[in-house]
Amino acid sequence: MAEMIHPPKPRPGDRIAVLSPSAGLPAIFPGVYEQGLARLREDFELVPVEFPTTRVMGADPRARARDITAAFADPSLTAIIASIGGDDQITVLRHLDDEVIRANPKPFFGFSDNTNLLNHLFGLGVVGYHGGAVMTSLARPGRMHPLTERSLRAALFTSGRFELTPSVEYGDEPHDWADDTLRDTEPRMLPAEGWTWSGAHRTVEGPLWGGCLEILSWLLQAGFVAPPERFDGHVLVLETSEEMPSAEEVFRTLRNMGERGMLERFAAVLVGRAKAWHFDRPHTPEQKAAYRAEQRAAVERAVAAYAPDAVLVFDLDIGHTDPQLILPIGGAALVDAEHRRVSVTY
Repeated sequence: MAEMIHPPKPRPGDRIAVLSPSAGLPAIFPGVYEQGLARLREDFELVPVEFPTTRVMGADPRARARDITAAFADPSLTAIIASIGGDDQITVLRHLDDEVIRANPKPFFGFSDNTNLLNHLFGLGVVGYHGGAVMTSLARPGRMHPLTERSLRAALFTSGRFELTPSVEYGDEPHDWADDTLRDTEPRMLPAEGWTWSGAHRTVEGPLWGGCLEILSWLLQAGFVAPPERFDGHVLVLETSEEMPSAEEVFRTLRNMGERGMLERFAAVLVGRAKAWHFDRPHTPEQKAAYRAEQRAAVERAVAAYAPDAVLVFDLDIGHTDPQLILPIGGAALVDAEHRRVSVTY
């Protein structure tokens, strides 16, 4: 396996970059964004430093790439966190200065469309962190979820093993960001049933790779993913977005990874609890359960066909649901099916 660089961690009081590598939504919803920045300052004691495109909607990909490269190059900044995701970060990648990034590795935090940058860093041999965006995890109405805060704090400031724990509650019905009156009201949470284990009954350990499934599909189409042999013994991370892809789309993406000779390389697959509600698809609890069950079956079907020896864990609190655990992409994960435990190394 390739040797991965774990960038040095920031400390309270440090300056960190806040970027918008995808959508410049801080320009559209400044109140939400400012709430996230306030928590960075007050709860984490970090000093956010913005760049020219951080509050610009529709910024040119080359300008965004310049900001990303500059943030890595600046020795006064000790970490980088994305404001939010989007849908076009893939257009930024070819404009990055990889030599600068590789020579100045820093912890990068983001998810959703930021799967692009996490995969890019993985290709450069640098560990990045899936989760922790300013306008979602940090700006959660009312307060940060305690499970999210604990995980993000550990990922930001520590370097040891961290055990992931199932949440007793979950949410996937965010408030309308345009309604400022809801800023101090916590979102609706529902009882969580914990993780679901499937596949092989064994313990595996390996580096993590993956992220938002829709973005992984785009990266594979664009040829931006490493050759299949790069993933031997790795642990695959999958989660889906508010676009709520169908179970058949999920299966076909994984099937195509199988036909690529890629899916069989993974020793385990960690799957996030599927987001099953959106403003234009306000599913009932019964519809949510059915959607998640169909997606789970689709993953099991693909993995059984191409990676029958893999351990599967479903309904982790990662990605687009609340709370959100942070995963080190390129960092080690231990998946123990016998004792039903998952830990990662930050």
